[in-house]
Amino acid sequence: MSTVRSITLFALAALLEIGGCWLVWQSVRESRPWWLAGLGVLALGLYGFTAARQPDADFGRVLAAYGGVFVAGSLLWGVVVDGFRPTRWDVLGALICLAGVGVIMYGPRR
Repeated sequence: MSTVRSITLFALAALLEIGGCWLVWQSVRESRPWWLAGLGVLALGLYGFTAARQPDADFGRVLAAYGGVFVAGSLLWGVVVDGFRPTRWDVLGALICLAGVGVIMYGPRR
């Protein structure tokens, strides 16, 4: 159950962080309403609380692993929200990152 919870928290954290950054980007770079940036800042704050709920107590491990989730999630966000077309190298890189997440978070401990 701990692994399922961890994966769920990673997915939620990615949604909040990437979505929050996207909202700020829309406000600042795309001249959208200012309140989108405010929503983005709120989402980014919620991301921090979500990441802190990971079952593993080691901050460095959790954030290092989350980096791989962020890479893959960002590409997926681009596909779904912005119509981004990843290359096979983008996909390969994201898969390598996710493999790293698995090794860091779910590999055997001594």
